[in-house]
Amino acid sequence: MELFDSHAHYNDEKFKEDREEVLQAVLDVGVTKLICAGYSVEASKEAVEIASEHQNIYAIVGISPNDIPEKNIEYGQILSEQLQQIEKLALNKKVVAIGEIGLDYYWNKENKEEQKLAFQKQIELANKLNLPIVIHTREAVYDTLDILKNEITPAKKGIFHCCPLNLDLIREGLKFGFYISFAGPITFKNAKNAEEAIRAVPLDRILIETDSPYLAPEPKRGTRNDSRNVRYMAEKIAQVKGMEVEEVAKVTYENAKKIFEIN
Repeated sequence: MELFDSHAHYNDEKFKEDREEVLQAVLDVGVTKLICAGYSVEASKEAVEIASEHQNIYAIVGISPNDIPEKNIEYGQILSEQLQQIEKLALNKKVVAIGEIGLDYYWNKENKEEQKLAFQKQIELANKLNLPIVIHTREAVYDTLDILKNEITPAKKGIFHCCPLNLDLIREGLKFGFYISFAGPITFKNAKNAEEAIRAVPLDRILIETDSPYLAPEPKRGTRNDSRNVRYMAEKIAQVKGMEVEEVAKVTYENAKKIFEIN
């Protein structure tokens, strides 16, 4: 059984000491492709470096809502300079999307307009480069949807990564042509709407991810997450949809290859 972890952060400092050992262990258990996700200029540079060093790893580059420049009078200029760097990184052949980008009002409520600007500018960049986008949205579902509906349309669509278990978001995201990527929270014992969310996503639009090193699934919750745990998401989806886990693995693998245009 081959698995594709569609979103992980091996550029995170939590993997600094043993990243190569973990990546080999991940490959050994059948996770034969994965995406290393950028979230700032520096993290995006490192994602590209990691991808360039490993045949089975691809990168996405972008500035997350939690890593945009500080709110100040020079915000627009600083953002523009950072996006020029992201654009240069995105020309690397191992880069398959712009992300993670979006809105996060859980951690940051004071800079909503700056977040919206960064989000829209990076959708523009993705459209310019003919790449899909990978969206992070937290407690900002309706502003996220408003931008996609009324401000700017992503030409190559994309993914709601670690998708909140919000049925409105999932239904609207599917209408837009997006893929829905499920992470550890679908396995949590206290998760609300997890099974309803899984049922709402057709097989041709579903992805699985770990968001490593964060959000380790049950039964590994509370530990450092890595891509070996992506199978738990496949198992949960298989259980809810009444399928064999091997079938879920195959479908999500092919879906990831399709949206990221990987052969």
